[in-house]
This record gives sequence, C-alpha cells and structure tokens, in this order.
Amino acid sequence: MSHTTLTLGHSPDPDDAFMFYALAKELIPTHGYRFEHILQDIQTLNERARRGELDISAISIHAYAYVCDQYALLPSGASMGDGYGPMLVAKQKLAREEIAQRRIAVPGTMTSAFLALRLWLSEGGFAGEDMPRYEVVPFDHIFAAVREGRADVGLIIHEGQLTWQNEGLVVCEDLGVWWGKSNDGLPLPLGGNVIHKRHSPGVRRRVSDILTASIRYSLDHRAEAVEHALQYARDMGRELADRFVGMYVNHWTLDYGERGRESIRRFLRRGAEQGFVPRAPELEFVT
Repeated sequence: MSHTTLTLGHSPDPDDAFMFYALAKELIPTHGYRFEHILQDIQTLNERARRGELDISAISIHAYAYVCDQYALLPSGASMGDGYGPMLVAKQKLAREEIAQRRIAVPGTMTSAFLALRLWLSEGGFAGEDMPRYEVVPFDHIFAAVREGRADVGLIIHEGQLTWQNEGLVVCEDLGVWWGKSNDGLPLPLGGNVIHKRHSPGVRRRVSDILTASIRYSLDHRAEAVEHALQYARDMGRELADRFVGMYVNHWTLDYGERGRESIRRFLRRGAEQGFVPRAPELEFVT
C-alpha cells in the first residue's frame, strides 16, 4: 500500500509528545498517511509556518495572525491556559510599573506569551514606546538569564511554570490568571495545530480526524502515553510531568468549543486594536 508522507512539526515537550504518542508508535490507523515528526522549539515552528514549510505544525495562537492566509486551524490540539499560563518571574516581587522599566527575557516575539505580555502591559498604560527592553532567549535558558543578571525579569513557558520554585525566583504575574480575570473567565489561548491550505479540504478533514484520534488514544491510555512523554520531561519526574500534561492536554485539546474559539478571537482582536498584530483574522477551522 502506498503512503502519503506529511511533515508534522511540534515541540519536544511532554504535552506534545503525549498528544502524538499514538502516531509516533503507530497505534492507530492512519489511512494511508505517514507522519514525519519534526521536533523544534515553538519560536522556530512559528517562523517556519510563516514560510509555509511544514504540512502540519504546532504554532502559537499569536502566530496565526501571520499565517492564516496559508494555514487552517485544526479543531484539536489546543494548548489553553485555563486559570494559569506564562509567568513573569524575577529575583524579587515587582509591580507592573516596575516591570515596564526592566529588561525582560522572552521566549520569542511570535509566542502567545509575548503577545499576552504586551496586552498586560498595555492594560497598565505601558505600550508602544513604553514597551520595556526585551531580549529573545531560548525558553529553557530564561531562568539562567535572570539568575545571572542578564535580564531582570523572565517570561517563562512550558515546564518552567511548574519548576520556577526550584530556581530561587518569585512570580510577579501569571498571565493566564490575569487573562481569565479580565476576560469573563475565558482560557488564555496559547497554541494550536494548523494544516497547510495546499492540501485539499478532504485531506485536511482526514488528517484532522487522525490527529484527534491520536489525542483521544493518549487520554484513554494515559499511563502509557505519559511514560512515552517522560523522555521529553526536562527536570521533571513522572508526577510533575503528568501534572504538566494534564494542564495542556485535556478537553480543550480535543476541541476548542465555542469558548475556546471566542478566546482566540478576543486575544487576536485585542492585539490588533493595540497594533501588536497586523489584523484580527477570521478563524478558519477544518470542519
């Protein structure tokens, strides 16, 4: 039987590894498709999506505003911060007006964490020319940048949201908590999966069904999938890795639902209103 090979980009993190466990181990039917897993950090995947390089990719929701002409959103694969999210950490507690005057290490300018940071600062009256100095630092080097004084504040994502206490730092703001309080309890939309529009609507639907089946398989076989994900769990034991997976692979991941879709619309609309993204695109989902 001949197969069609599609590139599938995702982060080398426990949640993505958990999500695609069934695909990686060929535990579900793929109906003539093979998937070449390409593991790269989210900022790199965002940049590759802007160039239209991968067939399917995890991207930041922030980046969707820049790639919506080339990619459609898949209904599954979301990472939503439901009462939690990227954090601002420092050596001592700093208020928003203090953070606005400090150097901030960020994991990438196309990450949703960065857009959330800009929206949070703009809510306090700090935007445009008031935007603090920031430096892009690989997400797994941000703690070190703060500890060593190369940055005053770090914007942390991924497992850093659970391991920050081990770094001798304090949390100044949890942007997921802030977003929910400011937006009717909506989750903060962080990441999603997209498929290139060069593929026909029929192919997009079949691929969407396969990826959803992979996520459902992992949720139904949690212990096995977490065991697989442990190889990507930097500085985390099984219990912490399982907790992290639960934060970002859950009912939101199987389908955004209307509240998830509304959170994306609001996030990108507010970004566009502040001039932080070029437009607030209409959401195009594979159905």
